[in-house]
Amino acid sequence: MRESGRRATQFPAVGSTPIGQLSLWRSAAAVILVVAAAFFVLSAPPARAAGRAVVLDVDGAIGPAVADYIEREIGAAAASGGTGLIVLRMNTPGGLDTSMRQIIRAILASPVPVATFVAPSGARAASAGTYIAYASAIAAMAPGTNIGAATPVQIGGGSLFPGGSGQKPQGKNAGAEDTETRKIINDATAYIQSLAALNHHNADWAADAVRSAVSLPASQALSMHVIDVIAKDVPDLLQQIDGRSVTVNGKPFKLATAGLTVVNTPPDWRTELLQLVTDPNVAFILMLIGVYGLILEFFNPGAVAPGLIGAISLVIALYALAFIPINYAGAALVVVGIGLMMAEVHIGAFGALGVGGIAAFVIGALMMFPARTPGFELSGAVVIVAAIISAAIILGALGALVHARTRPVVTGSEALIGAEGEAVFWEGDEGRVRVHGEIWRARADAPLKAGAPIKVVRRDGLVLLVQSV
Repeated sequence: MRESGRRATQFPAVGSTPIGQLSLWRSAAAVILVVAAAFFVLSAPPARAAGRAVVLDVDGAIGPAVADYIEREIGAAAASGGTGLIVLRMNTPGGLDTSMRQIIRAILASPVPVATFVAPSGARAASAGTYIAYASAIAAMAPGTNIGAATPVQIGGGSLFPGGSGQKPQGKNAGAEDTETRKIINDATAYIQSLAALNHHNADWAADAVRSAVSLPASQALSMHVIDVIAKDVPDLLQQIDGRSVTVNGKPFKLATAGLTVVNTPPDWRTELLQLVTDPNVAFILMLIGVYGLILEFFNPGAVAPGLIGAISLVIALYALAFIPINYAGAALVVVGIGLMMAEVHIGAFGALGVGGIAAFVIGALMMFPARTPGFELSGAVVIVAAIISAAIILGALGALVHARTRPVVTGSEALIGAEGEAVFWEGDEGRVRVHGEIWRARADAPLKAGAPIKVVRRDGLVLLVQSV
């Protein structure tokens, strides 16, 4: 009885039975799972919400600087995260085809939706701006703006489309030029229609904008489904497009823009510098400084400063001209004109070479940059001022040359005639004299005394004929 009671009052140790062991393992597993979950939660990167709308300003002609600016900012916005929309606030007369296509490639490859907003009121998206608007996921306009006139323009002048504002080519080359014109127009039409199909915009009007250079105000553009919305400003735009379904990087995407913070990202110093350098007027002036600086260095070896400034200016000008559409025949005429003006200074062709050089310079400068490429024209005032300065340099050099020819000779045998000096030693009718710091053998008609002032009459080999002063 005692033994059985003792057994009844004894409790087994924890884990000594299968049920206890199972409870222990469950507790340990739960602790491990909690610790692991906490580790992964703390080590995982925080989710980044799309909380901002980046606004990029495009004001002016679309060129290499603008394309570089937009491409860099789109890439930065996509890499940093937190960007729900990129807005291109645009006011442009058009620009270069290469820069336009670079921007469109960046827009189509962007994982962040891009909206083109023609603003503020009074702005326009002409030519290249129309293509960029069609490439964007959202095309919007402010009241009082317009879009269109997307006909390509030749580097040298008139409209590429025979039925446009330019005249039809005449003569034996008319057929070849018409063929080339049709190829460029058809290519541009197909390109903008493909962009229209990608973002569900009016493809028929896009073709008319290319072929007939038509343009639309904001209200008609909205009614004809050329654009998606009319907004007074960027916050209004974000409110109106919230919840829309668009195509981004080839995939469907639903916009959530109502709560985005507007962040303006203006062009930085790099863009401003590139835009300044690629201005045709600045590039032309830098080219002239470079050419004249090198010429001055060649004529005055060792001056250093003209050659250094000229070399730097010429390199920067050549870099800029690589991005700007230029007529190389015009550039060659400018260089030939400068060469003729320099030749006038040295040859002295009584002004014929100088006048011809100035004429070639002015004609070449007018031909060098296309007159109808928006934002890339050479100012007539710059050409006139450059021609006047070049003519002034030539006239100044000719005046210095004439003045130099009328001055007395200061070196050589001729410089000794009429020079004065003094007798150093004399014996009979010969002796030694000092002229210009040099000792010469001399003869005279009358004997001279040492230290007597003399004047050189003529020279006979290494002997001077002198007389007393």
